[in-house]
Amino acid sequence: MPELSQETERGRAVAPFGLAEVTGPSMVPTLHHGDRLLLQYGAPVRAGDIVVLRHPFQQDLLVVKRAVERREGGWWVLGDNPYAGGDSTDYGVVPEELILGKARLRYRPLRSDQRSPLALARWAFSAARPLFSGRSASRRLRAR
Repeated sequence: MPELSQETERGRAVAPFGLAEVTGPSMVPTLHHGDRLLLQYGAPVRAGDIVVLRHPFQQDLLVVKRAVERREGGWWVLGDNPYAGGDSTDYGVVPEELILGKARLRYRPLRSDQRSPLALARWAFSAARPLFSGRSASRRLRAR
């Protein structure tokens, strides 16, 4: 579940981009707890995109999931971790108006134990990655 910063919530109507922090294991291995996301609000969603949405039953709760397919009434969304739950298998199709934005970039913050030059080089190489459609979804969909 992401957390939007207060600056993002206040400036959402004006700014086309915002930041969110991932909490929980539902998108592992694509996203991990503590990852930061660059979101594009109002971007068109395609099957395979990672999206941030309001939970259908708890509108104050934000959720990060992969949009799998458009169905009647909205989007079917799944987490990349099939054991975490909390996706459309629990609450059904998500209406389009509950999808806030599409994640464009994943950023992993520097941990306090990454101090050696080698650790810093590894972090710099892997800290920011663009998020593409369908990376993990295609494997999971074929398994169902």
